[in-house]
Amino acid sequence: MTFEELGVNEDLRRAIEELGFENPMPVQEKVIPHLLAEPGDVIALAQTGTGKTAAFGLPLLQRIDSDIHKPQALILAPTRELCLQIGSDLADFSKYIPRVKVLPVYGGSSIESQIRALREGVQVIVATPGRLIDLINRGVVKLDDIHTVVLDEADEMLNMGFLDSIDAILAHVPADRKMLMFSATMPDEIARISKKYMKDPVEFVVGNRNEGAENVRHIYYMVNARDKYLALKRIADDNPNIYGIIFCRTRRDTQEIADKLIADGYNADALHGDLSQQQRDIVMRKFRDRVISLLVATDVAARGLDVDDLTHVINYGLPDDTAVYTHRSGRTGRAGKTGTSIAIIHSREKGKLREIEKKIGKRFERRDVPTPQHIIEKQLYNLADRIERVKVDDAEIDKYLPGISRKLGWLSADDLIKRVLSLEFNRLLAYYRDAPSIDFIDEKPSRSKKEKKAPLTDKEKDRRTAEKGMERIYINLGKSDGFYAGNLIEMLNHNVEGKRIDVGRIDLLPGYSLFDVQKSDGRKVTESLRGLEWMGKRVYCEVAQEDKDYAKASKRKAGNAVADDAEETIHDYFLKKSRSNAKKAGRKPKKR
Repeated sequence: MTFEELGVNEDLRRAIEELGFENPMPVQEKVIPHLLAEPGDVIALAQTGTGKTAAFGLPLLQRIDSDIHKPQALILAPTRELCLQIGSDLADFSKYIPRVKVLPVYGGSSIESQIRALREGVQVIVATPGRLIDLINRGVVKLDDIHTVVLDEADEMLNMGFLDSIDAILAHVPADRKMLMFSATMPDEIARISKKYMKDPVEFVVGNRNEGAENVRHIYYMVNARDKYLALKRIADDNPNIYGIIFCRTRRDTQEIADKLIADGYNADALHGDLSQQQRDIVMRKFRDRVISLLVATDVAARGLDVDDLTHVINYGLPDDTAVYTHRSGRTGRAGKTGTSIAIIHSREKGKLREIEKKIGKRFERRDVPTPQHIIEKQLYNLADRIERVKVDDAEIDKYLPGISRKLGWLSADDLIKRVLSLEFNRLLAYYRDAPSIDFIDEKPSRSKKEKKAPLTDKEKDRRTAEKGMERIYINLGKSDGFYAGNLIEMLNHNVEGKRIDVGRIDLLPGYSLFDVQKSDGRKVTESLRGLEWMGKRVYCEVAQEDKDYAKASKRKAGNAVADDAEETIHDYFLKKSRSNAKKAGRKPKKR
């Protein structure tokens, strides 16, 4: 099938042919004819990199009346990067429709310049929710003529808490608009939002719901928590032509890993929300131009980073939400190319890995961390390939050959090869000399007779046992308290003095949580957290005990905390009362 057969007009076809679009992709074949010919709303489920922007962008542009200089189409995106990417793509598509103007509207850029552009007249607005609401409140954006609204990356928009903002924006849009929702996954929230905002939507699914990208291999390496960074370096060294994104859970981890890689000589940089828009633009430009080959990023910052030829996605930490993994892995294996998604995990994350496997319908291959010998061999052969394929400008090089020959003529061919390789690899050889294996070895600890009489279940043992060299810590805060991994990291960073606490595996349960820290930090952590308050709840923390029922203990601690708070409140009431009475009687009030 061709774009002409889909109904795309000549001006748009001319532009996309120059961009290299030859045949429509599956999502485009399904969505474009419907949007051009049929009324009603649309939900399209397809992986990142499958051509979603063209699927909604081409029919949207074709329906624009260029004689009306008012906003007619609105596209909402969760991040600045995705907003800019969509705006750039639509501008390319409309190259031969000069009177159609597309304006990206996002935070982090001059609002005055965006206001000027809006006053000059635009037909298509691509916006992040926050900045658009700001412009609506200032009275500079009128959405009365909007006939098409697109929610792109709808699942991510919900994850980022934009539901109220979407409500506020749609209140300014005509009720009879056409609404399109594009998403990589279909969580329950998407179903609920479609019922709220859409009228009998037609659903198009490319592949299976929530599955991973078809051309991606899924691999995991299991190491001790303290060896994760070493494993990351070995994976990078074992893939000399790597061009990928390393996903971390927090902004702080993202910057620290990037700083370490840069210090160790890798072409890397960080991308996260603490950077200014100008800094983020510079990093992304360097990554797209391959000045850097490894981008260390948070999930939110990487949204909208449209790069088709990534070789690898590396999960330095598995996400809590399995749908996030689908988004991450979808960054590679795009546009019909193959890619590899790697997870570096420790033994306690196996359960989470199995959940992801069920979600994406694929199995992860377990691999051994590359050995120094294998890495060196791979790097040497890669250099040999580069030497073999290098283009030689005979006219230029020949001028310098006589002098170089006189200098190196005494070397044999073998000596020359050895010296070239040594020049390139002395640092690598020195680094990996006598380097140990860092794979995690499954060890079955022996039990005493007493333990055998009342053995722990595998699940209980897995939760309460720390890794070698680590201490397992119990804290009486869990999911039911609104307490998650990011909250724990923030609590540690703000309350534990001294060097940054390295946190290993974290288990979040409804009434409590368990997490690993270095053995040397265990006592300091428990003493620093004990007695704090979290959302009105008093924190209790201790080194975890294998034989303790923490589900019951959490309830007991919560009850005691409530009783203590009640006792203190009653005491304060009577103390205040006695002081008041003493003052009236002219006596000296009691001290607390």
